[in-house]
Amino acid sequence: MKKEIIFFDGDGTLWYPKSTKYKEKPHWIYLKSKNANDHYKHLVMIPTVFSTLKKLKKMGVVIVLLSTHPHPPKEADFIINHKVKHFKLNEFFDEIHATREYHESKGEFIVKILKERRIQKSRALMVGDHYEWDYRSAKDVGVDALLIKSEYMKNFIQSRKIKRSIKKLSEIFNYI
Repeated sequence: MKKEIIFFDGDGTLWYPKSTKYKEKPHWIYLKSKNANDHYKHLVMIPTVFSTLKKLKKMGVVIVLLSTHPHPPKEADFIINHKVKHFKLNEFFDEIHATREYHESKGEFIVKILKERRIQKSRALMVGDHYEWDYRSAKDVGVDALLIKSEYMKNFIQSRKIKRSIKKLSEIFNYI
């Protein structure tokens, strides 16, 4: 069934720390950064992100960014929007949300957005790099999910026998 809406995680999915890439969870940058304005300095956009988002937009897919942040809501929204502007990805996203720091938060946002847009769960897909925060939070609310393979999630992929995983973002076209 064709997907009408795709939810993307930010850190580790669309961009990652220059120095560690997929070897460490990307969230360490929040501990190292001195303020909300310098997180983007540690990051590089993942190859195929721009071309993948551009192709999805041409296909008419609704694209939503859901990125979990450890900061208070206002600051978290500023940070995620700053990253999107830094990477010049503004034109691709229909919505951008900084989700709260508990596992069910992304699932709650997904359900709310689908309801507001009157889109069936079967027409949605979540793409992320973390089993608990991205993959499982979508699956728990009945939405299909893809997990990006990484060193830090290798054990989860093997132990849970996750069949829906990709090596690079452009592989999502095999699932939509």
